[in-house]
Amino acid sequence: MRWTTTLIPTLKEDPADAETVSHKLLVRAGMIRQVSRGIYDYLPLALKVIRKIETIVREEMDRAGAQELLLPIASPAELWQESGRWEVYGKELVRFKDRHERDFCLGPTHEELITDLVRRAVRSYRELPFNLYQIQTKFRDEVRPRFGLMRGREFIMKDAYSFHATVEDCRREYQVMFQAYNRIFTRCGLKFRPVEADTGAIGGTLSHEFQVLADSGEDAIVSCNSCEYAANALKAEVKPQRLSGRNLTESAPPVEKVSTPGKKSVAEVAEFLGLAPDRFIKTLVYKAGEGELVAVLVRGDHEINDLKLKTVLGCENVTLADEQEIERKAGVPPGYIGPIGLRLRAVADQAIQGMRGAVTGANEANAHLVEVDQERDFTPSAFADLRLATAGDPCPRCDHGALESHRGIEVGQIFYLGKKYSEAMGATYLDAEGRERPIEMGCYGIGISRLAAAAIEQNHDGNGIIWPFSIAPVPVLLLPINYKEEKSRDVIDRLYAELSSRGIAVLLDDRDERPGVKFKDADLIGIPLRVTVGAKGLERGCVEARWRRDGRTEDIPVAEAASRIESLVREGMKL
Repeated sequence: MRWTTTLIPTLKEDPADAETVSHKLLVRAGMIRQVSRGIYDYLPLALKVIRKIETIVREEMDRAGAQELLLPIASPAELWQESGRWEVYGKELVRFKDRHERDFCLGPTHEELITDLVRRAVRSYRELPFNLYQIQTKFRDEVRPRFGLMRGREFIMKDAYSFHATVEDCRREYQVMFQAYNRIFTRCGLKFRPVEADTGAIGGTLSHEFQVLADSGEDAIVSCNSCEYAANALKAEVKPQRLSGRNLTESAPPVEKVSTPGKKSVAEVAEFLGLAPDRFIKTLVYKAGEGELVAVLVRGDHEINDLKLKTVLGCENVTLADEQEIERKAGVPPGYIGPIGLRLRAVADQAIQGMRGAVTGANEANAHLVEVDQERDFTPSAFADLRLATAGDPCPRCDHGALESHRGIEVGQIFYLGKKYSEAMGATYLDAEGRERPIEMGCYGIGISRLAAAAIEQNHDGNGIIWPFSIAPVPVLLLPINYKEEKSRDVIDRLYAELSSRGIAVLLDDRDERPGVKFKDADLIGIPLRVTVGAKGLERGCVEARWRRDGRTEDIPVAEAASRIESLVREGMKL
């Protein structure tokens, strides 16, 4: 592979529309170009990365016993109507009509199509279990596509679906896929964590996300510093904590109203009264279900988790009520709402239970209450885990661990679907007694193109990309200082041929450019091992090998160069 005959249009400046490191570097390194918002061309180097990732995924899926197939990208509306997702999925689902005015959509995911295929093919329990996967282009009409390949509208995905006669067998396969995913992301050279997750629009009752750890990650995740527990912050449980220093035999001081003119937020009132935010009970009003307003109580230093709140209230959506609606229905100006005497149903986070000496809104303008005792002064309709987990919270699984916070990029997710799609779409089998039963299903996805971007978010420096050996476009870049100089050209052409014959993929920078330009481009595109051939080195009978990750260098005798470079690449692939 020679630079002069390969399309690698590198840029010196960051693209104006790029926000994330991966987006900037993929464009600057000549790997992607935007066609339309959220839709990209994959240029030769990027496609090589994609194919490397696909190979790892295929090898591990095949090793785990899955079978590859390919489903169409266009789905008839009837299948989505059967599952109930034709309307529920929303505007992300691109709908269109064919020439016969029949409704279709572009597949953002393929549960409906695969379930339809299996219900037409499977009759008996003897034909189960099996796991089918594909690697294919998907399309989701994101309302705000951004971050390059991280959140595009068109993307490459591996999705797998397993089918079983029993819950136990489906959960067994879930664990098989869990281990396969661990191997995949390890082989890709990434630092990652599998975390408990919400099932979202896919559905089901059990799910894990695989998060690549990166400061730029969109997702907040927490993990225990003592055991293996890890979860998306939206899913993470919060362990109830005993209140310390509370003397139940002492009577609490009476509630006192204090003037807090113009002070509405916890931060403002805490500073005004000289009290810590954890002394406050924050009251937020949400619209739930059929429009009912519900007061939600949480400690002043905590944040409400909307996902948990939806579960507790038993509704599909919850949104913060607007100020006019709050004042009209509760008769209280926002910013001064409190639980005592409030004319709304209230639910409270478990950390509120038993609080004494608390500060709340007084349900009138410019006033708050101090010395509030929860057990004495108000009783919510329910206590529950309603807040986001944070660093320092005790681990909900072990007795002595504490949670640590990280940022992550979701690159894969596995789901135990159960009967969600098989019951809705009539995918059944006959058991040993001849009874018809719905098939148990699992679902397992990896964002192939997203993973390439996530690898860059985790592996880069101020000069460019730092690809792990296993997914780099090629492992070796041969860089002659002056390719026109005969001795250098002879050495590097011979080395290029020898490495190629040994099965080592190589990019030869045979451009007529200044060395500084070549070195900058080499760092930008991020090939793991750069081998420089120059007149000074050849005078000593050596070429220089330089590792992109840490800048380490090694002089290698010309006669041993091919075998030594092959050895270095093999070692790098094992990391």
